[in-house]
Amino acid sequence: RDDDDINDVTSMAGVNLNEESARIMATNSDLVGTQIQSCKDEPFLAAIPLHKRILEMAKKLGITDVPAEVVTFISHATQNRLRTVIEKVTVITQHRMESYKDDEWYEQATDVRSQLKFFEQLERLEKQRKDEQEREILLKAAKSRSRQEDPEQARLKQKAKEMQQQELAQMRQRDANLTALAAIGPRKKRKLDAPGLLAGGGEGAGLCGGSQAGLGTASPRQYPRQKITRVNLRDFIFYMEQERQMSRSLLLYRALLK
Repeated sequence: RDDDDINDVTSMAGVNLNEESARIMATNSDLVGTQIQSCKDEPFLAAIPLHKRILEMAKKLGITDVPAEVVTFISHATQNRLRTVIEKVTVITQHRMESYKDDEWYEQATDVRSQLKFFEQLERLEKQRKDEQEREILLKAAKSRSRQEDPEQARLKQKAKEMQQQELAQMRQRDANLTALAAIGPRKKRKLDAPGLLAGGGEGAGLCGGSQAGLGTASPRQYPRQKITRVNLRDFIFYMEQERQMSRSLLLYRALLK
C-alpha cells in the first residue's frame, strides 16, 4: 500500500524500490561477500644484505636489534629516492637535448660552430699557402745546378727529392684505389634496403601478391623504435648542484674531479 500513497515521491516517479534493490543485488552478486586484500609487499633491495648492513651501522650507535619492518621501510625509501632522482635527471637531459632552431619564438644570435668552421678553413688555407711556398723553394733548389753547393742547398735538394717521391707514391695509391673500385663495380643494395620492403606490411602484401613465395621471405615487420634518453655525468652533476642535500656532498666533489 505504500506505492499507493500520494505523498511517496518514488511512487509518483514510477520507481519501485524493491525492484531496484533486487536488480542491484543481482548485478553485484559477485562482489557481495568478497574480501579485498593488498598485494604482497616486495622489498626493492635484498633483505638479508641490507639487514646486515643496517646492523653494522646500528652497532656503532649502541643498537643491537633492528626489526624487519625497518629494513622494509628503508628499502621502500631507497626505491622512492632512486625513482625521484631518475625522474629529475631525465627532465634535465630532455631539456639539454631540446632544440630551439625551429621554434618561431627564438632567433639565433650567434653560431659558434660556423665560426669555428670559418677559423678552421682560414688555418687550412694558411697551411696550404705555406706548403705551396715551401714546395716552390724546394723545386727551385732541386733545379739549381751550381757546382759548389753548401750543406743547406744539399739538404733542400734531398728534401725536394723526398717530396717528389711522396707525391708519386700518393698518385700511385690513388690510381690503385680507383682501379680496385672500378673492378669491384657499384655496390649492390641488400634486400632489406629495397624501397618495396621498407613499406608497410599490408601494402607490401597487396603489391607483391603471389610473388612472396618467389622471394622466399616476407617483408620484415617494422616496429616503432623506442626513444632512449642517455644521461651523462654532466647532467647528474647539474642535478647534484641544484639539490640542497647534495650541493655540498663528497659525491659531488668526486664527480667534479673526474
